[in-house]
Amino acid sequence: MSGADPRVRAVLKLAPVVPVFTPDAIDDAVQVAQALFRGGLPVIEVTLRTPTAMAAIKAMVEAVPDAVIGAGTVLDAGQMEQVKAIGGRFAVSPGATDRLYAAARDTDLPFLPGVATSSELMRGLEQGLDTFKFFPAVQAGGTAMLSAWNGPFGDVRFCPTGGIGAQTAAQFLHLPNVLCVGGSWLTTRELLAARDWTGIERLAREAAVLAG
Repeated sequence: MSGADPRVRAVLKLAPVVPVFTPDAIDDAVQVAQALFRGGLPVIEVTLRTPTAMAAIKAMVEAVPDAVIGAGTVLDAGQMEQVKAIGGRFAVSPGATDRLYAAARDTDLPFLPGVATSSELMRGLEQGLDTFKFFPAVQAGGTAMLSAWNGPFGDVRFCPTGGIGAQTAAQFLHLPNVLCVGGSWLTTRELLAARDWTGIERLAREAAVLAG
């Protein structure tokens, strides 16, 4: 694992929570990035689930250059290349294939692939990685699964995402093999519809101290 990309863990250590944000409007995405950054969460995963996602990432990168903006739900090499071209700092996927691992190497983009089973994890280790997204975290076994993995995979670190909320994040963050958690509770549909940037900033401030 000595060949693993150290940039991945460096990014995940910046804050205990990585907000997972699905953008609809570019202007609102900029407001979200500013609110999260002000609240103490500099790392933001923007999911590629809407037609405006790539443009939103580009706008967020330009508006908040000190934030670390990356893309989630990256499914193929083309998306990987586009994320790198618009200034995305990392890529996250719900799973991984050999082609996606190769694309991450080719684009030199820090990559956090999703794993849900031991076999998927071992495949990632064979690809030279040592840090993974555990997804969907709650549905795939939650803290019990991560605790069990800490035995045979003691050097591996995770960012569990999926089904985690403000009330349960600390349970994951207290595990020795968890660097941070991903969560969408900071940018809910309700908050975005109300354009409640102050509310998002408040949730970010609360999340920023969860590890303590």
